[in-house]
Amino acid sequence: MLNSKLIGILRHFDKYEQNKCKKFVESPYFNRNEELIKLYNFLITMINKDRLEEVKKEEIWKEVVPGKEYDDTRFRKYTSDLSKLVESFLAQQCFDDDKIGKSIYLMESIDKKKIDKLYNSSIRVAKKLSESYPHRSSEHYYHKYEIEKNYYKLTDYDIKRSKVSNVEEIAANLDKFYISEKLKYYCSVLSSQSTVAHKYEIRFIDEIIEHLQENDYEDTPPIAIYLQIYLALKDFDNEEHYFKLKSLLEHYGLLFPLNEASNIYKYALNYCTRKINRGNQKFLHEYFDLYVETLNKEIIFDKGEISPWHFKNIVTTALRLGKFEWTEKFIFKYKDRIPEELRNNAITFNLAQLYFYQKKYNKVIEQLQFVEYDDLSYNINSKTMLIATYYELDEIEPLYSLLESFRVYLNRHKDIAEQIRNLCLNLIKFTKKLVKVLPGDQESIQKLKNEVEATKNIASIRWLREKIAELEGNY
Repeated sequence: MLNSKLIGILRHFDKYEQNKCKKFVESPYFNRNEELIKLYNFLITMINKDRLEEVKKEEIWKEVVPGKEYDDTRFRKYTSDLSKLVESFLAQQCFDDDKIGKSIYLMESIDKKKIDKLYNSSIRVAKKLSESYPHRSSEHYYHKYEIEKNYYKLTDYDIKRSKVSNVEEIAANLDKFYISEKLKYYCSVLSSQSTVAHKYEIRFIDEIIEHLQENDYEDTPPIAIYLQIYLALKDFDNEEHYFKLKSLLEHYGLLFPLNEASNIYKYALNYCTRKINRGNQKFLHEYFDLYVETLNKEIIFDKGEISPWHFKNIVTTALRLGKFEWTEKFIFKYKDRIPEELRNNAITFNLAQLYFYQKKYNKVIEQLQFVEYDDLSYNINSKTMLIATYYELDEIEPLYSLLESFRVYLNRHKDIAEQIRNLCLNLIKFTKKLVKVLPGDQESIQKLKNEVEATKNIASIRWLREKIAELEGNY
């Protein structure tokens, strides 16, 4: 069996990375073993031809060490050595991309070699790179700490005791990095408390919070933002914490690496979700505004692509706010940025949602017949939408047929989460009761209404309540 770690790495390379790694493996500075070059080239060729699974070790051996009898121990050594070499390539890529990190290592090397003539230029370059760094996450303050620390060593402050040193700058940047990181991970712990039973011990967090309440760090983006996230998590009912966080995000949102910025916005989005779930509908507007902000700032995209689940959340929220024209423009503007393998399902389903809200029910049915039902989430959501659509069209026979087939589907598929199954089964039950209730039969309507409100754990609950209200004549 081939080295699974090695093959796993090589399979992740695109053509550009394959060529860069090839140059790395062929470089005599990093590798002097010709067999490893042959092994790398052969494995990449087989991966590109999608033939790797059918190639045996003996065949690879003939390509790498022609004319010699197969030696399994030696073969394993080759694959192990190549794996380490490829891992070194990955590390080297990160090092090459980290210009500030390289400048800091250069300062350390100059100090060790005592190359006096390079002191000033290395310090100047490192500080210039740090100031031009586009992000102001905790990493920025760590870089500044490292630069100031090396500047201290290069200028021999520990020897020249009569001079005023930069110790305050070293300590201040270390504090900002430390506090930012502590807050970031503590917010993560607080956020996960409802789903993770483990009790985390984060030392000095109470002292840090007390310190922050007594000192102003508004000009330090990661501290200001994570402190506000902490306050919103701890004191959920005080909405001022959310609006302060929203204001900070408007100013500082683009000062973080994309993945961290995305996580920060998730805290704000989750806050809105909790408020909406508690019946505070003004936060539906806040939820929508946050998503629009992440779109405008390109924070929502991962390598230029948008998750189909983010796409669906945006569409659903916009439709609930009655923004039909905006939704249609959004779907067609961003549809090509959904990952290609997930695109068709996402577009057809979300267009169906749009048509449903526009009460174009025949278009809903036309649209949903193109949804591939391999995806569990789309399957369930499509069926719940079709239930409402058939009811709206007064297509009772297709509705009953769908309700029964959906019930069988839910009970047959054991991979459906129990909570989701119950939500949908309750929708089926109450839709059947809804169909049987006659307009004006106030006693039956009130009985159904009471049952629905007592159950609550029902899919499409908003729609069901609207239909009951229509029967009451109050909608």
